Amino acid sequence: MDTPKLVSLFSGCGGLDLGFEQAGFHRIWANDFDKDAQAVFRLNLGEIDGRDIRDVPADEIPECDIVLAGFPCQPFSNAGNRKGVHDSRGMLYKECLRIIEAKRPKVFLFENVKGLLSSKYVDGRFLVDVIAGDLGEMGYQVTYELLNASDYGVPQNRQRLIMVGVLKNLGVTFTFPEKEARENLTLRNVLTIPAEVPNQVDWPLSPQALNMIAHIPQGGSWKDIPYEKLAPRFQKIRDNMQRYHSPNFYRRFSLDEINGTITASAQPENCGIIHPIHNRRYTIREIARIQTFPDTFIFIDDSLKNITAMYKVIGNAVPPKLANSIAMAIKEQIFTVDGGDER
Repeated sequence: MDTPKLVSLFSGCGGLDLGFEQAGFHRIWANDFDKDAQAVFRLNLGEIDGRDIRDVPADEIPECDIVLAGFPCQPFSNAGNRKGVHDSRGMLYKECLRIIEAKRPKVFLFENVKGLLSSKYVDGRFLVDVIAGDLGEMGYQVTYELLNASDYGVPQNRQRLIMVGVLKNLGVTFTFPEKEARENLTLRNVLTIPAEVPNQVDWPLSPQALNMIAHIPQGGSWKDIPYEKLAPRFQKIRDNMQRYHSPNFYRRFSLDEINGTITASAQPENCGIIHPIHNRRYTIREIARIQTFPDTFIFIDDSLKNITAMYKVIGNAVPPKLANSIAMAIKEQIFTVDGGDER
């Protein structure tokens, strides 16, 4: 069979695309509205359509074998306000359905946060079941599963919902790849980076944050900081941990741990972004490695200088190694044997 043709929606900086390209898929069209993500995508992968997907007619998107979409996850994220479909971004999945219905690819893949599993549609049903049901009515056999990226070669405990649909007339029910051994995934194996590798710059922490993290040991968190050294807002939370659900701010993973989820905000309150040994955030290259981007993937050059924006686009990305594991399974199950071209 010819190389499968791929269309990518909500592409971000290209983590999902990269993993599929490495598996032998050929991207023919990509789209993302975020300017920073577009810039990184173009720098590394090629052209990307920058329009709001709602303004893109389906007939301007080429015919394809597979559609990938990491539609906006903020409305469903536990780290956000969880407005779900009541956030305008929460209904953007319908754009994916519009394009899938028009293009009739053999396969689609959606990626989103764990919170989508518990998000409700306007009529009270679980949104994930609404999406799967709508695609089932379009003629797709839909499978979804919550995966941890660390089970697929990613040095990060990052849970993501993956939904895969295959045209029913192909007679294939997609099976997710087997989990891999978690070997060499601790930070000790990730953070040794040769000096010549680019983008080893960090976003400086505030003086207040620096004063606090000096008291956090490897493997610790803000709970290790002496009360008198805490900023007033953290003292208030410490005074009533039950009310604030015992948050685990300022997590500092040790060299012998797998890191937690890298988030788009790169704030110590929201994710384990503090280096195990040095009193600073991880560098751009360090979080890129935790996300499994190759060292040749560039996030900052003469035209891209906004460091905080780079933390955002990396944190929003799908880890390429996770994407590649799923891509290889899709290729083996659907595209290595010609399942017919009826759509």
